[in-house]
Amino acid sequence: MEKTYQPEQIETRWYERWEADNRFAPSGQGTPFSIMIPPPNVTGSLHMGHAFQDTIMDTLTRWKRMQGNNTLWQVGTDHAGIATQMLVERKVAAEEGKSRHDLGREAFIDKVWEWKEESGGHITRQLRRMGASVDWSRERFTMDNGFYKAVQEVFVRLYDEGLIYRGKRLVNWDPKFETAISDLEVENKEVDGHMWHFKYPLAGGESYEYIEKDADGNITFRENRDYISIATTRPETMLGDGAVAVNPADDRYAALIGKLCEIPVGPKEHRRLIPIIADEYPDPDFGSGAVKITGAHDFNDYEVAKRNGIPLYNLMDRKAHMRNDGLSYEESAALAAKAAKGEDIGNVDEVNLVPTELRGLDRLDARRQIVEVVTAEGLAVTAADAEGNEQPLVEHKKLMQPFGDRSGVVIEPYLTDQWFVAVETLAKPAIEAVENGDIQFVPKNYENMYFAWMRDLQDWCISRQLWWGHRIPAWYDAEGNIYVARSEQEAREKNGLAADVTLTQDEDVLDTWFSSGLWTFGTLGWPEQTPELETFHPSSVLVTGFDIIFFWVARMIMMTLKFTGEVPFKQVYVHGLVRDGQGQKMSKSKGNVLDPIDLIDGIELDTLIEKRTGNMMQPQKAKAIAKATRDDFKDGIEPHGTDALRFTFLSQATTGRDIKFDMSRLDGYRNFCNKLWNASRYVLMNADGEDCGVNGEQVELSLADRWIISQLQKTEAQVTKAMDEYRFDHASQALYEFIWNEYCDWYLELSKPVLWDENASAASKRGTRRTLVRVLEAILRLAHPMMPFISEEIWQRIAPLAGTHAGDNDSVMVQPWPEADQSKVDEQTTRDIEWLKGVIIAVRNIRAEMNIAPGKPLDVLLTKGKPEDAERLEKNRLFLAKLAKLESVTWLENPDDAPLSATQLVGDMEVLVPMADLIDKDTELARLNKEIEKQDKLIGGIEKKLGNEGFIAKAPEAVVEKERGKLAEFQAAKKLLEEQRAKIEAL
Repeated sequence: MEKTYQPEQIETRWYERWEADNRFAPSGQGTPFSIMIPPPNVTGSLHMGHAFQDTIMDTLTRWKRMQGNNTLWQVGTDHAGIATQMLVERKVAAEEGKSRHDLGREAFIDKVWEWKEESGGHITRQLRRMGASVDWSRERFTMDNGFYKAVQEVFVRLYDEGLIYRGKRLVNWDPKFETAISDLEVENKEVDGHMWHFKYPLAGGESYEYIEKDADGNITFRENRDYISIATTRPETMLGDGAVAVNPADDRYAALIGKLCEIPVGPKEHRRLIPIIADEYPDPDFGSGAVKITGAHDFNDYEVAKRNGIPLYNLMDRKAHMRNDGLSYEESAALAAKAAKGEDIGNVDEVNLVPTELRGLDRLDARRQIVEVVTAEGLAVTAADAEGNEQPLVEHKKLMQPFGDRSGVVIEPYLTDQWFVAVETLAKPAIEAVENGDIQFVPKNYENMYFAWMRDLQDWCISRQLWWGHRIPAWYDAEGNIYVARSEQEAREKNGLAADVTLTQDEDVLDTWFSSGLWTFGTLGWPEQTPELETFHPSSVLVTGFDIIFFWVARMIMMTLKFTGEVPFKQVYVHGLVRDGQGQKMSKSKGNVLDPIDLIDGIELDTLIEKRTGNMMQPQKAKAIAKATRDDFKDGIEPHGTDALRFTFLSQATTGRDIKFDMSRLDGYRNFCNKLWNASRYVLMNADGEDCGVNGEQVELSLADRWIISQLQKTEAQVTKAMDEYRFDHASQALYEFIWNEYCDWYLELSKPVLWDENASAASKRGTRRTLVRVLEAILRLAHPMMPFISEEIWQRIAPLAGTHAGDNDSVMVQPWPEADQSKVDEQTTRDIEWLKGVIIAVRNIRAEMNIAPGKPLDVLLTKGKPEDAERLEKNRLFLAKLAKLESVTWLENPDDAPLSATQLVGDMEVLVPMADLIDKDTELARLNKEIEKQDKLIGGIEKKLGNEGFIAKAPEAVVEKERGKLAEFQAAKKLLEEQRAKIEAL
C-alpha cells in the first residue's frame, strides 16, 4: 500500500472495474430488494441534496447486496420539460440566432435529442463519481420508447374511464415560458409591495351608516358612507371583479348584502356594477373586512366565485399583458352588466373588460395607470398624514409573491383550458394503503403530512404548453371534438372516422410529474408483464425528501395502485434537506452553494469564487459573496475523496431532520479515512508474509485479542440494527467508534507488546496476527456500504491474509455481511481491558498535568484497590510497561507508605506516580505562573468586552455567546493550571 491515502488514485479505477465486471446487476439469487432512483433532471448537475440522497440509497443497496438479496437499484433520468427546453432554446439562439419557432416543432425536438445524446449525461457521470452502484445496463429515460408507451397507455385508460378531462380552470401560469407550471416550480419570495385602499361607490348614490365597535360592543366609529372600501395589492385585476364579498357575520355590512356597487375603473359611462355578496371567506378582522372577488386571477377568489355563480373574467393574455382580443370594452361591459343581474351571457371567454387605452399593456404598466386614474377621481381611501393632511391610503408592506423558479418572473393565476386528472377516486385506495400499513413512512410523522394533502386534493393539472415532453395523445377535428387514442390511426378506428376527416394532435405535452408518477412500474417494462416487473415490484423502499411527498410520492402511489394493483414501494424513508453550516438553504443567490464534486476532488479558491459569483448581476452582492468565500475557504477546498463525503452525510442522516453541512466534519472524516489506511498499513507490515494462523494452526489469543473480537460482535449487531431502522447516523457512529477508538487507538497498540516481544510464543504471535487481519477484514465489510472505495482497496490486500479471498475477480461488495456471534462476546475480558485502559490513561494524565516527557520511564504504585486489581496487575505487566512507558509498577499494600505522589483514580484504586526527582520544582512553578498570567490577560480582555454595554447591545447574539464561551474556556484552563501549581508547591 502507498504510504499516504490518495483517494483520487483509487476511486475512479475501482468504479470502472466494478462496472466492467457487471457488479451492479441483480444476482438472480436471494430475496428481491429494489430501489428506484428519484430520476434527476437530464439537464442537471449533482447538487448536495442529490449526493446526500444517493449516498443513502447506495448504502442500502450495497448492504442488501452483501446480505444476499437479489438487488436492483434502478437508474434513470427525467426529461425535465421546462428546464431542457429552456437550455436548448438558449443554445440554438446562441449558435444559430434562431428561436424554436423559427425552427418549427419537429426540427426543434430533433435539436433536443441531439443535445441529450451529446451532453445529457453529465449527472450520470457524477453519479459514478459518488460510487452509486446502480444497474447501468437497465438505465431508463422518461422519454425512451418503452416509457413513452407506458405514458400513453395510462393517459388513454384514464381518459376512457372519465378520470382525465379537459376543462377551463385556474392554474399557475409562467408568462415568460407561456405555460402552466406546478406548485413545486413556484418559489414564494418576500418582496416589498403595496396595499392600495379604494372606494367602490354604491349604486344609485345610496348610502348607509358604517359603524365600528370595540370588543365590549361600544361604538368607536360612526360614519355615513356611500361606498364600500376594499384593499388590493393588484389594482389591475379590479377590471375583472365579479363581486365584493363580506362575511355574513359582519354587522357593518349586513344592510349592503344583495346591493350593487361600482368598480371605480374604466370609462365612466360604462362603469360596471357588481353585487355585494355574503361568503365565509372574508375575515372581518382583516383590513376593511370587504374583499373584491376576481375569480379569474386569484385562487381564493376562484373558489368564492364558483360557490356563488360569479362569472370569471379573464383580463390577460399568455404573456400577462392586458388582453387585446375579444369584444370591445363597451360590448363586454354591457354583457357583464347582465351577468351582475344574474342573466345568462353565454360564452364569457369573448368578454374583455380591459378598457381600450389599457389593452396590450404589461400588467404592471396597467397597474400604474389604474392607480393614477382612481386616485385622481378621489376614489382612493384617504388617511391623515403626520401633518394632518388627507393622503391616499397606501400601505408599504412585505408581501409573499410567487415567482417561476426557472423564469424568475412573477407567476400569474390564469384561467385557461388544460387537461386534468380527477383524483378523488384515485386518492381513496392511496390513503388506505398507508392507513393499513401496506406503505410505511419513516419517520412515521410524515404520514400526517401525506394524509393532510391526500384528504384535500384538487384535480391535477397535467398539461404544459411546451414542445419538449410527452405530447398529449388527443386529436381534434374541425368542430373541436376530442379523440383520445394511442395513435391517430387508433383514434380513427376507435371512432369510425373517415379518412377525409382532418385530425390535428393536441399541441400540449404532459407535466413531467405525470410520467415520473409511473416510475416504479414503467421502468420495469409495464404495460408488458415482464420478469423484472414480477421480480422487483413492488420496490422495497423509496428514499426521498419531504418536499415532494405530494408531487411525486403521492402520485406514484395513486398511479401504481390503479394500474398494477400493487403499492409502488413498501416503505418511504424521508430525509431532510442539506443546508449550509448556518442552517441556511443553499442557493446560487446566497452564494453558499457547495458542489459535492468540488468537495471530493478539491477546487482552487479563485475558481470557487468564480463559480459562486459568475454571471451575477449585482456587483455589490458578488463582492460580498467573494469576501465570504475567502473567509470560509482561505486556500480553496482540498480533495477529500468520495468516501469521506459519504461518511459525513451518513453521520448526519438523522430521520427526517435537515442537516447543517459542516466542513470541519468533512475534514474529520477524511482524517478517519487516513486513520483506517494507516492502521491497515501497520497490519500488513506485521502480517504480510507471516504465519497468520488461518489454516487451522494452533493459536493463543491474548486478553486484547479476545477483547477486540468481543467488541467486534457488539459493533456488528449495533450497525445492523441501526441500518434496519434507517438510523445511518447511529450506524456510522458505531463503526467510527470501533475503528478509531477501539481497533486503532487501543487494539493496535495492545498488539505490539505481543508481536515485538522476543519471549512471546509462536502461538501467541500467530493468534494476534490472525486477530489483526480477521477483525480488519470484518471492519472492511462493515464499512463497505458506507465507504465503498477505501474498503475495496484495502480488502483486496487483507482478505488473502484472512483466508477470505476467492481470486483475482473477487470483490468485497459481494462478500457476506458480518453477523454478530454472541458466543464470542466476553464481558469479563471487557472489564479487564477497561481496567488496563484506565491505568494507562491515568498515567498519561499525570504526565500531561505534571509536564513529564512522554518517553520518560516512570515508577508507578497501585494501591487501595480490590484483590482482582492486584491479579489484573500480575497478568498485564507487559501491556502496562510497554503502553504506559513504565520502569516499574508495584502493588502497595499499605497506602500510608506512599511517598508524595501525583494521583489518579481507577475505580476505587489509586494510581500513584512519586514526584521526587521527577521534575525541577522551581522551573515548573515558573512555567505554570507564566501560563496563569497569560490566561489572566485573556480573561481580562473578554471581561472588558462583555462589560461594554454598547457591545452587548449592538453585537449579534451569536457573537456575544461566542465571547462568553471563550471566557468560560479560559477560566477553566486557568483553574486547571492553578490546581497543577498547588500540587507542585506541595512537593
